[in-house]
Amino acid sequence: MKSQKPYLIRAIYEWCTDNEFTPYLMTFVDSNTIVPKQFVQDNKIVLNIAFGATKNLLIDNEWITFQASFSGSIMDIAVPIANVLALFAKENGQGMQFELENYTPSTPTDDKPSTGGLKLVK
Repeated sequence: MKSQKPYLIRAIYEWCTDNEFTPYLMTFVDSNTIVPKQFVQDNKIVLNIAFGATKNLLIDNEWITFQASFSGSIMDIAVPIANVLALFAKENGQGMQFELENYTPSTPTDDKPSTGGLKLVK
């Protein structure tokens, strides 16, 4: 059976954008997570995944991938869905927390997103 987690993440993201809130993603950082390490604290990072803050955002059933600017440099970001700890609105803190899951990572570089992907292109 497929996990509900990616579907709930996509729904909360859509709810945030429909209400003009800024969606923030908190994730656990491990060797499979591609994020700017200088912003990681206690193996966690919070990322702004709003449409205006990202490029090529893709939320599929295994990965959240996008590009974002950090200290003036464009970086590729890849977060395993299993590592997502929370998605919430910056403005009011409403959203959902998730459990850290065990998983066997696939590569996020596959051009074909998993079933159920949400791709937002600027």
